[in-house]
Amino acid sequence: MRAGVPVVITLTALTFVGGGTLAVRNGFEDYNEIIPGTDLEIEMKAIEGGTFLAGSPDSEAGRRPDEGPLHEVRVDGFWMSTMEITWDEFEFFLYRNRDDVVHPRPGEIELDVDGVSGATMPYVNFNKPGHPVVNVTQYAASVFCEWLTARTGRFYRLPTEAEWEYASRAGTNTPYSFDDPSAIDEYAWYAENSNGTFNRGGMKEPNPWGLYDMHGNVAEWVLDSYDPEYYAGLPSVAENPLNRGEDLYPHVVRGGSWMDDPDVLRSAARTYSDPSWKKRDPQFPKSLWWHTDALHVGFRIVRPVQTPPESEWERFRLPPINDY
Repeated sequence: MRAGVPVVITLTALTFVGGGTLAVRNGFEDYNEIIPGTDLEIEMKAIEGGTFLAGSPDSEAGRRPDEGPLHEVRVDGFWMSTMEITWDEFEFFLYRNRDDVVHPRPGEIELDVDGVSGATMPYVNFNKPGHPVVNVTQYAASVFCEWLTARTGRFYRLPTEAEWEYASRAGTNTPYSFDDPSAIDEYAWYAENSNGTFNRGGMKEPNPWGLYDMHGNVAEWVLDSYDPEYYAGLPSVAENPLNRGEDLYPHVVRGGSWMDDPDVLRSAARTYSDPSWKKRDPQFPKSLWWHTDALHVGFRIVRPVQTPPESEWERFRLPPINDY
């Protein structure tokens, strides 16, 4: 595949008895993940792997130096949640009162749910039904994925920065996943149209691969540590790159949010965590689970097509790091 050429994915429509269709992408299909003991399901989109140009050209309006140089990246296939994880979904991880309910469609992984760390309650509950969970730390987002893995038997994690940009672009090489930047109100919640807050997920148009709110609403955690020079050190074709640093700050968040200007919502734009997000936390050390001043930050999840061996799981999990 030549760099810069949009990825073409063949879709087939399967019709179920009683009506309805399911999109199938080259042998693996979209599905809804059930949270056992609830009526909640997380819609997962099948994203075929491929090669794309990550970063932005010098000519792109709003470009920042950490978005270059343009570089070719190859990612393997994965499923991604169509929307940011909601408070409704995160709440069952928080309370852990249905952990004993058996999954009706168990997967291949056996992980003791009792061994997964439990989160503390937030200082102030800013969350609302149907809205993305916010103020969560990267560690909290990662442990939610571990808990969901234990509950379902399928390996869930945060996306890498490369996977996130690949999914956001959805085969495009323009600043956004839509051609006309003036159409941004149709696709995104941002500073000019958000009414000063995050909004219910899925209210705007999805990108070409059926993913909602990749631009705006809340910025999204990815696995990578932030390094403004990281792209310059990558090989000519980077295979599934992941920059795992050992420090608590800074880590990458992607997609921009309800409080940002449009240039921060571009597919290539990179922002990152900061200690100021916990500036009003009175604890010592500060919370592993919650920020006090990151109402613009949430997350979505992925599941790789190829489940990694258990020996590699720690590469995709985040350890607890005290924040003094």
